[in-house]
Amino acid sequence: MWGRNVYDSISKFLQFQLTVNIVAVIVAFTGACITQDSPLKAVQMLWVNLIMDTFASLALATEPPTEALLLRKPYGRNKPLISRTMMKNILGHAVYQLTLIFTLLFVGEKLAQAQCSAPKQPGSVAEV
Repeated sequence: MWGRNVYDSISKFLQFQLTVNIVAVIVAFTGACITQDSPLKAVQMLWVNLIMDTFASLALATEPPTEALLLRKPYGRNKPLISRTMMKNILGHAVYQLTLIFTLLFVGEKLAQAQCSAPKQPGSVAEV
């Protein structure tokens, strides 16, 4: 039971880490090529990796095993650690995160100005 739980925890950790690192590398490279300045500096990348590694490993290492693990067939020795389903999840989450990050990076300033440029109402705090 514990062996299957450890295997599942490692798989989940790898899926999370690969997603975060793929997104970070693409954002840093693309941002540096397009804006001539990396959106994430080296120290920021180190902090992102430190925080993501610590919290993900703690969360997945403390997941208790369940009885349902014993009902599942064991994995074979030749089974890849990253399955096809995991790869689809990694790519799907990476595309979602990249869409959100690039929207904020390239259109975020316009969106923020649209939010801030609301007409002032009489008696509002800004007029007083």
